[in-house]
Amino acid sequence: MHYFTPRRCESSNKIMYHDKVQALRAAEDSRIERGTELWVYRCEFCGCWHLTHRDPQLHLQTQSFRGGRKPTSRKKGYKPRQR
Repeated sequence: MHYFTPRRCESSNKIMYHDKVQALRAAEDSRIERGTELWVYRCEFCGCWHLTHRDPQLHLQTQSFRGGRKPTSRKKGYKPRQR
C-alpha cells in the first residue's frame, strides 16, 4: 500500500500547497471532517500556500495595535532585579 507524504516548508514545517485552490480545498475538507475553521495564506519564505488556525483579519488588527512589532521574549528563567 502506498501512502502519500506531502512536502513540508523548511521554515514552518507546514504542508506546502502549490496553489490557492488546493489549499482552500484542504481547508474545506478539514472543516467538514473535523469541524475546524482554517484560513489560507501565502508563505513569504517558500512562496507556497499554507493553512492556519488564526484569522488573518484579527491578526492584522493586533499587529497594528502593537505598532507592528513582535513581542520581545526573555530568556527562560530570567527575572529582572528588584530595586
